[in-house]
Amino acid sequence: MLELKKSEIQSLFDLSAGAAAIRQSYIAQSQGRVQVPDVTYLEFQDVNGDCHVKSGYIDGTEGFVVKIATGFYNNSARGLASSNGMNLLFCAKTGQTLAFLNDEGWLTDVRTGLGGALTTLALARDDFSNVLIVGGGLQAQHQARCLQHLSPNREISFTVWARNPSQAEQTAQALQVDGISAVASCDLQQACSRADVIITTTPAKTPLVQSSWIRPGTHITAIGADCPGKQELELELVMRADLCVCDLATQSLEHGEFQTARAAGRLSADDVISIGKVLSGAHPGRTSDTQLTIADLTGLAVQDAAVSLSVYRAAQTTKAKEDTLT
Repeated sequence: MLELKKSEIQSLFDLSAGAAAIRQSYIAQSQGRVQVPDVTYLEFQDVNGDCHVKSGYIDGTEGFVVKIATGFYNNSARGLASSNGMNLLFCAKTGQTLAFLNDEGWLTDVRTGLGGALTTLALARDDFSNVLIVGGGLQAQHQARCLQHLSPNREISFTVWARNPSQAEQTAQALQVDGISAVASCDLQQACSRADVIITTTPAKTPLVQSSWIRPGTHITAIGADCPGKQELELELVMRADLCVCDLATQSLEHGEFQTARAAGRLSADDVISIGKVLSGAHPGRTSDTQLTIADLTGLAVQDAAVSLSVYRAAQTTKAKEDTLT
Protein backbone atom coordinates (compact mmCIF):
# COMPACT_ATOMS: atom_id res chain seq x y z
CA MET A 1 0.00 0.00 0.00
CA LEU A 2 1.20 3.49 -0.90
CA GLU A 3 1.26 5.97 2.00
CA LEU A 4 1.79 9.64 1.25
CA LYS A 5 1.76 12.69 3.48
CA LYS A 6 0.65 16.15 2.44
CA SER A 7 4.04 17.43 1.25
CA GLU A 8 4.59 14.32 -0.88
CA ILE A 9 1.13 14.64 -2.42
CA GLN A 10 1.75 18.30 -3.25
CA SER A 11 5.05 17.46 -4.95
CA LEU A 12 3.35 14.83 -7.13
CA PHE A 13 0.24 16.81 -8.02
CA ASP A 14 0.09 18.59 -11.37
CA LEU A 15 -2.61 21.27 -11.65
CA SER A 16 -3.16 20.85 -15.38
CA ALA A 17 -3.44 17.06 -15.12
CA GLY A 18 -5.71 17.50 -12.11
CA ALA A 19 -7.95 19.89 -14.04
CA ALA A 20 -8.26 17.40 -16.89
CA ALA A 21 -9.18 14.68 -14.39
CA ILE A 22 -11.80 16.87 -12.73
CA ARG A 23 -13.28 17.81 -16.11
CA GLN A 24 -13.67 14.15 -17.05
CA SER A 25 -15.19 13.34 -13.65
CA TYR A 26 -17.87 16.02 -14.16
CA ILE A 27 -18.68 14.61 -17.58
CA ALA A 28 -18.79 11.03 -16.29
CA GLN A 29 -21.13 12.12 -13.49
CA SER A 30 -23.51 13.79 -15.96
CA GLN A 31 -23.53 10.68 -18.15
CA GLY A 32 -24.23 8.30 -15.28
CA ARG A 33 -20.90 6.48 -15.55
CA VAL A 34 -20.23 6.67 -11.82
CA GLN A 35 -21.21 5.25 -8.45
CA VAL A 36 -21.82 7.90 -5.79
CA PRO A 37 -23.64 6.96 -2.55
CA ASP A 38 -25.25 9.60 -0.37
CA VAL A 39 -22.97 11.84 1.67
CA THR A 40 -22.57 11.25 5.41
CA TYR A 41 -22.65 14.56 7.27
CA LEU A 42 -21.86 15.43 10.89
CA GLU A 43 -22.35 18.90 12.38
CA PHE A 44 -20.65 20.38 15.45
CA GLN A 45 -22.57 23.60 16.05
CA ASP A 46 -20.87 24.56 19.30
CA VAL A 47 -17.51 24.90 17.55
CA ASN A 48 -18.76 25.87 14.05
CA GLY A 49 -17.51 22.63 12.52
CA ASP A 50 -18.65 19.90 10.16
CA CYS A 51 -17.47 16.61 8.67
CA HIS A 52 -18.34 14.99 5.34
CA VAL A 53 -17.68 11.39 4.33
CA LYS A 54 -17.93 10.82 0.58
CA SER A 55 -17.24 7.80 -1.60
CA GLY A 56 -17.16 7.46 -5.35
CA TYR A 57 -16.08 5.43 -8.35
CA ILE A 58 -15.73 6.36 -12.02
CA ASP A 59 -16.58 3.40 -14.27
CA GLY A 60 -13.55 1.79 -15.88
CA THR A 61 -10.93 3.28 -13.56
CA GLU A 62 -8.63 1.22 -11.38
CA GLY A 63 -9.76 2.52 -8.03
CA PHE A 64 -12.55 3.93 -5.87
CA VAL A 65 -12.24 6.46 -3.05
CA VAL A 66 -13.57 6.99 0.44
CA LYS A 67 -12.86 10.56 1.54
CA ILE A 68 -13.18 12.14 4.98
CA ALA A 69 -13.17 15.94 5.04
CA THR A 70 -13.61 18.27 7.99
CA GLY A 71 -14.22 21.99 8.17
CA PHE A 72 -13.85 23.73 11.53
CA TYR A 73 -14.24 27.39 10.74
CA ASN A 74 -13.13 28.90 14.04
CA ASN A 75 -9.70 27.30 13.71
CA SER A 76 -8.08 30.36 12.17
CA ALA A 77 -8.38 32.15 15.52
CA ARG A 78 -6.31 29.31 16.98
CA GLY A 79 -3.70 29.41 14.24
CA LEU A 80 -4.99 26.15 12.77
CA ALA A 81 -6.15 25.25 9.26
CA SER A 82 -9.94 25.27 8.87
CA SER A 83 -9.98 22.12 6.72
CA ASN A 84 -8.52 18.67 7.24
CA GLY A 85 -9.04 15.08 6.16
CA MET A 86 -7.74 12.13 4.15
CA ASN A 87 -8.46 10.09 1.03
CA LEU A 88 -8.40 6.29 0.94
CA LEU A 89 -7.99 4.70 -2.49
CA PHE A 90 -9.02 1.06 -3.04
CA CYS A 91 -8.55 -1.30 -5.99
CA ALA A 92 -11.76 -1.70 -7.98
CA LYS A 93 -10.85 -5.30 -8.90
CA THR A 94 -9.71 -6.76 -5.58
CA GLY A 95 -10.83 -4.29 -2.88
CA GLN A 96 -7.28 -4.01 -1.60
CA THR A 97 -6.04 -0.66 -0.33
CA LEU A 98 -3.99 1.06 -3.02
CA ALA A 99 -3.15 4.27 -1.21
CA PHE A 100 -3.58 6.16 2.03
CA LEU A 101 -3.39 9.83 1.10
CA ASN A 102 -2.94 11.80 4.32
CA ASP A 103 -3.46 15.12 2.57
CA GLU A 104 -4.84 17.03 5.60
CA GLY A 105 -7.68 18.26 3.40
CA TRP A 106 -5.40 19.69 0.71
CA LEU A 107 -6.74 17.49 -2.10
CA THR A 108 -10.29 18.50 -1.23
CA ASP A 109 -9.28 22.15 -1.28
CA VAL A 110 -7.46 21.94 -4.61
CA ARG A 111 -10.11 19.83 -6.35
CA THR A 112 -12.71 22.36 -5.21
CA GLY A 113 -10.55 25.14 -6.62
CA LEU A 114 -10.15 23.36 -9.94
CA GLY A 115 -13.84 22.51 -10.13
CA GLY A 116 -14.74 26.13 -9.52
CA ALA A 117 -12.26 27.37 -12.10
CA LEU A 118 -13.50 24.94 -14.77
CA THR A 119 -17.09 25.94 -14.06
CA THR A 120 -16.34 29.65 -14.11
CA LEU A 121 -14.50 29.39 -17.44
CA ALA A 122 -17.35 27.36 -18.94
CA LEU A 123 -20.08 29.83 -17.95
CA ALA A 124 -18.60 33.34 -17.69
CA ARG A 125 -18.64 35.80 -20.57
CA ASP A 126 -15.73 35.45 -22.95
CA ASP A 127 -14.51 38.95 -22.09
CA PHE A 128 -14.56 38.67 -18.28
CA SER A 129 -11.67 40.25 -16.41
CA ASN A 130 -12.91 41.50 -13.03
CA VAL A 131 -13.37 38.67 -10.53
CA LEU A 132 -14.67 39.11 -6.99
CA ILE A 133 -13.84 36.45 -4.41
CA VAL A 134 -16.24 36.55 -1.45
CA GLY A 135 -14.40 35.06 1.51
CA GLY A 136 -10.87 35.27 2.83
CA GLY A 137 -9.99 31.70 3.69
CA LEU A 138 -7.83 29.09 1.97
CA GLN A 139 -10.54 28.24 -0.56
CA ALA A 140 -10.59 31.86 -1.71
CA GLN A 141 -6.90 31.51 -2.57
CA HIS A 142 -7.41 28.17 -4.32
CA GLN A 143 -10.20 29.60 -6.47
CA ALA A 144 -8.06 32.53 -7.58
CA ARG A 145 -4.91 30.48 -8.19
CA CYS A 146 -6.71 27.75 -10.13
CA LEU A 147 -8.65 30.22 -12.26
CA GLN A 148 -5.48 32.12 -13.12
CA HIS A 149 -3.58 28.87 -13.82
CA LEU A 150 -6.26 27.70 -16.25
CA SER A 151 -6.35 31.15 -17.91
CA PRO A 152 -2.64 31.85 -18.50
CA ASN A 153 -3.25 34.36 -21.28
CA ARG A 154 -6.05 36.28 -19.62
CA GLU A 155 -5.46 39.39 -17.52
CA ILE A 156 -7.61 38.91 -14.44
CA SER A 157 -8.03 41.47 -11.68
CA PHE A 158 -9.14 39.85 -8.44
CA THR A 159 -10.94 41.66 -5.64
CA VAL A 160 -11.23 39.95 -2.27
CA TRP A 161 -13.94 40.74 0.27
CA ALA A 162 -14.31 39.04 3.64
CA ARG A 163 -16.34 39.74 6.74
CA ASN A 164 -13.02 40.26 8.48
CA PRO A 165 -11.28 43.05 6.49
CA SER A 166 -7.82 42.07 7.70
CA GLN A 167 -8.37 38.54 6.40
CA ALA A 168 -9.32 39.92 3.00
CA GLU A 169 -6.12 41.99 2.98
CA GLN A 170 -4.01 38.98 3.95
CA THR A 171 -5.56 36.88 1.18
CA ALA A 172 -4.97 39.58 -1.41
CA GLN A 173 -1.35 39.89 -0.31
CA ALA A 174 -0.84 36.12 -0.49
CA LEU A 175 -2.12 36.14 -4.07
CA GLN A 176 0.13 39.08 -4.94
CA VAL A 177 3.14 37.05 -3.80
CA ASP A 178 2.19 34.53 -6.51
CA GLY A 179 2.13 37.28 -9.13
CA ILE A 180 -1.66 37.48 -9.21
CA SER A 181 -3.33 40.89 -9.44
CA ALA A 182 -5.43 41.16 -6.28
CA VAL A 183 -6.74 43.87 -3.97
CA ALA A 184 -8.95 43.81 -0.90
CA SER A 185 -12.28 45.63 -0.67
CA CYS A 186 -14.32 46.69 2.35
CA ASP A 187 -17.47 47.41 0.31
CA LEU A 188 -19.22 44.22 -0.84
CA GLN A 189 -22.03 46.03 -2.67
CA GLN A 190 -19.61 48.10 -4.72
CA ALA A 191 -17.38 45.10 -5.44
CA CYS A 192 -20.38 43.04 -6.61
CA SER A 193 -21.63 45.81 -8.89
CA ARG A 194 -18.25 45.99 -10.66
CA ALA A 195 -17.61 42.26 -11.01
CA ASP A 196 -17.91 40.19 -14.17
CA VAL A 197 -17.53 37.03 -12.09
CA ILE A 198 -18.30 36.42 -8.42
CA ILE A 199 -17.00 33.35 -6.58
CA THR A 200 -18.39 32.81 -3.09
CA THR A 201 -16.40 30.69 -0.63
CA THR A 202 -17.86 31.32 2.83
CA PRO A 203 -19.73 29.14 5.38
CA ALA A 204 -22.44 31.83 5.66
CA LYS A 205 -25.87 30.90 6.95
CA THR A 206 -27.49 34.18 5.95
CA PRO A 207 -27.20 35.57 2.40
CA LEU A 208 -24.34 37.95 1.72
CA VAL A 209 -24.80 38.79 -1.98
CA GLN A 210 -27.97 40.71 -2.79
CA SER A 211 -29.88 40.56 -6.07
CA SER A 212 -30.02 44.34 -6.55
CA TRP A 213 -26.21 44.52 -6.59
CA ILE A 214 -25.72 42.19 -9.57
CA ARG A 215 -25.59 43.30 -13.20
CA PRO A 216 -26.98 41.28 -16.12
CA GLY A 217 -24.20 39.24 -17.71
CA THR A 218 -22.56 38.38 -14.41
CA HIS A 219 -21.57 34.82 -13.63
CA ILE A 220 -21.60 33.52 -10.04
CA THR A 221 -19.92 30.32 -8.86
CA ALA A 222 -21.24 29.51 -5.37
CA ILE A 223 -18.90 27.22 -3.43
CA GLY A 224 -19.63 27.73 0.25
CA ALA A 225 -23.04 26.11 0.81
CA ASP A 226 -22.37 22.40 1.26
CA CYS A 227 -24.68 21.40 4.10
CA PRO A 228 -28.19 22.20 5.37
CA GLY A 229 -28.68 25.79 6.51
CA LYS A 230 -25.86 27.43 4.56
CA GLN A 231 -26.71 30.24 2.11
CA GLU A 232 -24.52 32.89 0.46
CA LEU A 233 -26.88 34.30 -2.19
CA GLU A 234 -30.20 36.08 -1.72
CA LEU A 235 -33.11 33.90 -2.87
CA GLU A 236 -34.29 36.49 -5.37
CA LEU A 237 -30.84 36.51 -6.96
CA VAL A 238 -31.04 32.76 -7.59
CA MET A 239 -34.53 33.18 -9.05
CA ARG A 240 -33.26 35.94 -11.38
CA ALA A 241 -30.74 33.60 -12.99
CA ASP A 242 -31.23 32.80 -16.65
CA LEU A 243 -29.31 29.58 -16.16
CA CYS A 244 -28.86 27.55 -12.96
CA VAL A 245 -26.04 25.00 -13.10
CA CYS A 246 -24.88 22.50 -10.49
CA ASP A 247 -22.49 19.60 -10.08
CA LEU A 248 -25.22 17.24 -8.81
CA ALA A 249 -28.87 18.24 -8.55
CA THR A 250 -29.74 16.08 -5.55
CA GLN A 251 -26.92 17.60 -3.50
CA SER A 252 -27.45 21.18 -4.65
CA LEU A 253 -31.18 21.13 -4.01
CA GLU A 254 -30.87 19.38 -0.65
CA HIS A 255 -27.86 21.07 0.95
CA GLY A 256 -26.24 23.37 -1.60
CA GLU A 257 -26.89 27.00 -2.48
CA PHE A 258 -30.09 26.00 -4.29
CA GLN A 259 -31.63 24.39 -1.16
CA THR A 260 -33.42 27.61 -0.18
CA ALA A 261 -35.07 27.99 -3.58
CA ARG A 262 -36.14 24.34 -3.54
CA ALA A 263 -37.56 24.66 -0.02
CA ALA A 264 -39.58 27.66 -1.21
CA GLY A 265 -40.99 25.56 -4.05
CA ARG A 266 -39.34 27.76 -6.67
CA LEU A 267 -36.63 25.45 -8.04
CA SER A 268 -36.59 21.76 -8.90
CA ALA A 269 -34.29 19.25 -10.58
CA ASP A 270 -35.92 20.11 -13.90
CA ASP A 271 -34.68 23.70 -13.56
CA VAL A 272 -30.96 22.98 -13.13
CA ILE A 273 -28.31 21.76 -15.57
CA SER A 274 -25.25 19.72 -14.58
CA ILE A 275 -21.88 21.29 -15.31
CA GLY A 276 -20.82 18.00 -16.89
CA LYS A 277 -23.37 18.51 -19.65
CA VAL A 278 -21.98 21.97 -20.35
CA LEU A 279 -18.39 20.72 -20.38
CA SER A 280 -19.27 17.83 -22.72
CA GLY A 281 -21.19 20.07 -25.11
CA ALA A 282 -24.51 18.34 -24.41
CA HIS A 283 -25.83 21.70 -23.19
CA PRO A 284 -24.76 25.08 -24.63
CA GLY A 285 -24.40 26.83 -21.28
CA ARG A 286 -24.39 30.62 -21.60
CA THR A 287 -25.93 31.76 -24.89
CA SER A 288 -25.66 35.56 -24.56
CA ASP A 289 -23.54 38.17 -22.82
CA THR A 290 -26.56 39.54 -20.94
CA GLN A 291 -27.51 36.30 -19.20
CA LEU A 292 -27.08 35.98 -15.46
CA THR A 293 -25.66 32.53 -14.74
CA ILE A 294 -25.26 30.85 -11.35
CA ALA A 295 -23.43 27.60 -10.60
CA ASP A 296 -23.90 25.80 -7.29
CA LEU A 297 -21.03 23.42 -6.55
CA THR A 298 -21.40 21.08 -3.58
CA GLY A 299 -18.43 18.82 -4.35
CA LEU A 300 -18.51 15.35 -5.87
CA ALA A 301 -16.97 12.15 -4.61
CA VAL A 302 -15.87 11.43 -8.18
CA GLN A 303 -13.75 14.57 -8.00
CA ASP A 304 -12.02 13.01 -5.01
CA ALA A 305 -11.60 9.77 -6.95
CA ALA A 306 -10.18 11.68 -9.91
CA VAL A 307 -7.55 13.63 -7.97
CA SER A 308 -6.61 10.62 -5.85
CA LEU A 309 -6.06 8.53 -8.96
CA SER A 310 -4.05 11.38 -10.47
CA VAL A 311 -1.70 11.35 -7.45
CA TYR A 312 -1.52 7.55 -7.38
CA ARG A 313 -0.63 7.36 -11.07
CA ALA A 314 2.01 10.07 -10.68
CA ALA A 315 3.54 8.15 -7.76
CA GLN A 316 3.60 4.94 -9.80
CA THR A 317 5.28 6.73 -12.71
CA THR A 318 7.89 8.24 -10.39
CA LYS A 319 8.60 4.87 -8.81
CA ALA A 320 8.96 3.21 -12.22
CA LYS A 321 11.52 5.86 -13.25
CA GLU A 322 13.46 5.39 -10.02
CA ASP A 323 13.46 1.62 -10.48
CA THR A 324 14.82 2.04 -14.01
CA LEU A 325 17.67 4.22 -12.76
CA THR A 326 18.65 1.69 -10.10
